[in-house]
Amino acid sequence: MRIIAGTARSLPLKTIEGPDTRPTTDRIKETLFNILQNGIPGAYFLDLFAGSGQIGLEALSRGAAYSVFIENSRKAAKCIEDNITFTKFTKNSRLLTTDVLTGMMSLEGKYTFDVIFMDPPYRQGLEKDVLTYLSRSGLLKEDSRIIVEASQDTDFSYVNSIGFRIDRIKKYKTNMHLFLQRAQEQQKEG
Repeated sequence: MRIIAGTARSLPLKTIEGPDTRPTTDRIKETLFNILQNGIPGAYFLDLFAGSGQIGLEALSRGAAYSVFIENSRKAAKCIEDNITFTKFTKNSRLLTTDVLTGMMSLEGKYTFDVIFMDPPYRQGLEKDVLTYLSRSGLLKEDSRIIVEASQDTDFSYVNSIGFRIDRIKKYKTNMHLFLQRAQEQQKEG
């Protein structure tokens, strides 16, 4: 696993070994950042269920202004910390070792994010809890993009009812990226 492009290009990253992790492959990561490329420079990026931190670090390498990583596992958080130090992004990143909802609550009033990426454990329904919180939070800007990495059978039929619209779906062999933005009505009210 490595940084694909930008200022930290080709730097290898540590990853967490074991059956509980599924690092995003370089190919999928490259596709993701090709889609996001115009929204990354200068962005505030939130990496939820951050794992090794590779997505938020890729964003920093490609010109994001700041990345916040939230990861509950102490072992994974240590890996993120090591990767942040190795890539020399300590001044424009922050790591919270806590569950995602608690972490997001602690960020209220301090940050708003241009891009939010989440890769929760599959088939546990965590996406809905996080999206519901985000829909009511002050963490989003008017045009923020949310990307959810999920199994292809994950149900997202509820997103319109909580104020989001599906902007794009990119399917891969076993999983997908769902791109969300606030629904137009909610943008006008907010």
